[in-house]
Amino acid sequence: MKKILALLAAAALVATTFAFAGCEKKVEDADANVDGEAVEGEVEGEVAEGEDKEAVEDEENAATEDEKEEEKEDETVAEDEGKLVMATNAYFQPYEYFEGDKIVGIDVEIAEAIAEKLGLELVIDDMEFNSIIAAVQSGAADMGVAGMTVTEERLESVDFSYSYANGVQSIIVAEGSAITTVDDLYAEGADYQVGVQLATTGDIYSTDDFGEENVTRYSNGSEAVLALQGGDIDCVIIDNEPAKALVAANEGLVILETSYADEDYAICVKKGNTELLDKINVAIEELTAEGKIEEIVAKYIK
Repeated sequence: MKKILALLAAAALVATTFAFAGCEKKVEDADANVDGEAVEGEVEGEVAEGEDKEAVEDEENAATEDEKEEEKEDETVAEDEGKLVMATNAYFQPYEYFEGDKIVGIDVEIAEAIAEKLGLELVIDDMEFNSIIAAVQSGAADMGVAGMTVTEERLESVDFSYSYANGVQSIIVAEGSAITTVDDLYAEGADYQVGVQLATTGDIYSTDDFGEENVTRYSNGSEAVLALQGGDIDCVIIDNEPAKALVAANEGLVILETSYADEDYAICVKKGNTELLDKINVAIEELTAEGKIEEIVAKYIK
């Protein structure tokens, strides 16, 4: 009987040991699972943190690039400082024309004098006359100086300075032409073909007076004169001083004694740029009082 009891006690001890061992294993497995989830969570956290870090770095890099672009723009602006850009059409002697590879003339010297008054360096940009106002509007040029007359149409696009010179629109014809006075162009039944430089006041006025169909436009006065000599047009309407230069350079042409129109020349600036306009006006007043503008004009127009 004692042996049987001993055997039963031993069996119970073994069973208890195994049960306890199983519980420990479950606890260890559970701990392992918990640890595994923690590790996995840490890895995912590290990945997320890495992604956030990359996003932050990308934003910082983008900000740096923006700052570089801003600095570059600032440098560009800084490079432009100290200069006064003048848009012109250098085929309007004696106001602006080429002498060799250099642009000279009345407008050039007046613009240089204005730039000096303003403490700036004059830069000249030669272009088609029809492009000058657009260049000023866009800011590609600070001012347009090209024997330009103030008109209502132009005032819608740009502002003008005080007048610095007077101009006269003249008519060039071939010697022996049936056109002997400006009145002949207005005569009843007259059907003359008029040549002009594109977008000049000669173009504007003659189109209003004689109709679109009777006006032919050219990029400059020289081209219009060639057309006159070739018989394509009957006359050329252009400012008097350039007309003199064109007639002197081309035989068989004359200027009518009666003028077509009288006008004043001024400098155009971007609409609303009152700061520059005021400075230019002050400079023109000072140069006029000093006799400098009269001196410059007298140098080219005898």
